[in-house]
Amino acid sequence: MASDLPQIGILTISDRASAGAYDDLSGPAIEQALRDYLATECAYVRRVIPDEMPQIVAAIREFADSGCALICTTGGTGPAPRDVTPEALEQACDKLLPGFGEQMRAASLQAGVPTAILSRQTAGVLQHSLVVTLPGKPGSIRVCLDAVMPAIPYCIDLIGGPFLEGNPDRVAVFRPGR
Repeated sequence: MASDLPQIGILTISDRASAGAYDDLSGPAIEQALRDYLATECAYVRRVIPDEMPQIVAAIREFADSGCALICTTGGTGPAPRDVTPEALEQACDKLLPGFGEQMRAASLQAGVPTAILSRQTAGVLQHSLVVTLPGKPGSIRVCLDAVMPAIPYCIDLIGGPFLEGNPDRVAVFRPGR
C-alpha cells in the first residue's frame, strides 16, 4: 500500500459479499462519498472480509500499520449475532470515540430511519488512524458520513495523521481558528 498520497482504507464486512454471493456496493459508495468530500487526493484501498472478529481486528490493524489515516468499515454494526464490528473495533483500537456513533444515529433518525436506534456504529483511534464504522446499507452511508465528516479531518490532525483538506462545496470541515 506504499504511496506518497494519504491513504484511506475501506473495509467491507459481509459474509455474503466476501463469499461472492453479491457484489460489494457499500465499499465503493464510501470511496465515492470520500472523493466528493475531500479536496486532498488520496489513495484508496478496499478489502472485503466475512463477519469474523479475528479477521476484522487483523484487517483494521493491517490498515493502520500500512499508514491509513482513515479506515472506514461498512457492515456488522447491527444487533444480529454475526454483527461483531463494534466489538472488533474495541479490541483493535487504543481509544474509542462514541460521539461519532451518537451523531450518526441522530442523523439517521432525522432522515426517517426508525431502526437507526438498532445501530451500534462508533469510531476509534489506532495509532495515527481514525477508524469509523458505517452501516452496511449503501444508501445510509452518505447520511452517516454527512453527519461526521466535518470532524474527521481535524480528528486526524489531532492523532498525528496527514492534513486532509475538505471540499468546501461538499462539506464544512471544522478546524479551530480557521
